[in-house]
This record gives sequence, structure tokens and C-alpha cells, in this order.
Amino acid sequence: MEGGSKSFLDKLKEKAKAQANYGGNAETSEAGIQATTCPNCGAGRAKQDGVTHCAYCGFEFISTTLTDGIHIKKEDNSKH
Repeated sequence: MEGGSKSFLDKLKEKAKAQANYGGNAETSEAGIQATTCPNCGAGRAKQDGVTHCAYCGFEFISTTLTDGIHIKKEDNSKH
């Protein structure tokens, strides 16, 4: 390089090296499986919040009792 000036290609290479990764740096995490099995029938299922019953045998994973909320009121089945 004469006169200390950089060529166009050298300037592009420097600019490319200085650029940050698009979307930020990649996150490193351990590999894993987000799954569990039904204690009743042994069927596999993905761990998902809100899944209350086994899709195969109907076993109830989570039993919930509805209470009166601000906008939603539990139904009173005794009137029907």
C-alpha cells in the first residue's frame, strides 16, 4: 500500500469485522427435553402450562376450582 491509503476492499473487510451480529449475540444453553409422562398411563406429553388432562387416558393433572373473579363469576348449577 503506497501512501498509507487503504484499498476499497480493505476498508470493506475492516467494516465487516467491526459489525455486530444481527439480532445480538447468540445465547448458549444446555440441551434438554421439556417433556413428562402421565402417571396413570405413561403416555408422553410436552410440559405446557395450562394442560390439565392427559390426551390419551383423561387423567387429571391439575384440578382447579373456579372462584368469583372481577369480571367472570362462577356458574351456579343449582338454579338449572
